[in-house]
Amino acid sequence: MGAIDDLSDELARLPGIGRKTALRLAFHLLKAPQDDARRLARAIVAMRERVRPCDVCGNLTEASPCPICANPRRDAALVCVVEEASDIMAIERTGEYRGMYHVLGGRLSPLDGIGPAELNVEPLVRRAGGGEVKEVVLATNPSVEGEATAAYLGKLLGPLGVRVTRIARGLPVGGDLEYADGVTIAEALSNRREL
Repeated sequence: MGAIDDLSDELARLPGIGRKTALRLAFHLLKAPQDDARRLARAIVAMRERVRPCDVCGNLTEASPCPICANPRRDAALVCVVEEASDIMAIERTGEYRGMYHVLGGRLSPLDGIGPAELNVEPLVRRAGGGEVKEVVLATNPSVEGEATAAYLGKLLGPLGVRVTRIARGLPVGGDLEYADGVTIAEALSNRREL
């Protein structure tokens, strides 16, 4: 069962997939028509080859600038800072936010060796100091690391003359934006506060 074990090991490395689920998926793919498995493999390869970070905000996209940055109806004076591109999808699902985004690519975590240099901070500082941005909404996750990241960014961006706000509580501490429901995210965005 070498090939089955190899596939289930790889599937188990995906977030939220345990050993039993990985094995069940491997057997499903084995029973599925060969075209289905090939289509899945092609989709994975195509995604890895075509998707890249947006040159403006860091969102994952096939074209740069991404559709959000290229949309003239979005408010360019408002930038929402998130940890990961998946957080953008969670916020967009609410339909409440009409500004731009900036993806950090993580959060400060000194114990894991992640400092400001490992994050997409410098482009954010350039954007915020360029004159067009009036408000930066810090929408990092409400974890210890997310709060530390927000505090760091607040101190960094404050002197640039932009309004720096933090999304309101309403998201559980230790939770991720990606898994929060739309009502909770909308409430947190509506009740953001000065940092």
